Amino acid sequence: MNRLAPALRWADTLSEAGGRVAAALAVALVALSFGLVLARYGAGAGSVAAQEAVLWLHASVFLLGLAYALRHGAHVRVDVFSQHWTARTRDWVEFSAGVALLLPFCAFIVAMSWDYVAASWAAREGSRDPGGLPAWYLLKALIPLSAALLFLQGLAETLRALGRALARGGA
Repeated sequence: MNRLAPALRWADTLSEAGGRVAAALAVALVALSFGLVLARYGAGAGSVAAQEAVLWLHASVFLLGLAYALRHGAHVRVDVFSQHWTARTRDWVEFSAGVALLLPFCAFIVAMSWDYVAASWAAREGSRDPGGLPAWYLLKALIPLSAALLFLQGLAETLRALGRALARGGA
């Protein structure tokens, strides 16, 4: 595991960077939403582009925060079962779930979204609404990017679980 430490730290660094960007975007999302409410109910004004920007920010926060959430254990777990398991059993289950579920799911999302995103880029897809935001292909590019980041962090967490399980007595 010591030989993998630099790669694991690299995955953690990428996840942390995604989390910091997601946090900044969350602040922007709240500020923009507040501004839209004030504009709509205070001045009777609205903006299609601003409303679409809220959608962009919301999607970006979730997509860029996935790997960060996994890194910090903020993802959903079924603790009702695992609370009664030994630490070694929890590690083996985490390793097995990573190998059998998380990593294949991430690879599937990258593979399935690739053509969808490529077509959006080729068409330089923009909003269908008049006054909407251009360059929707940029937002769509976050789909395989977020899955790739989640894959890297999932691989790091899966390898850590394997290391802990082996250190606690193997199979």
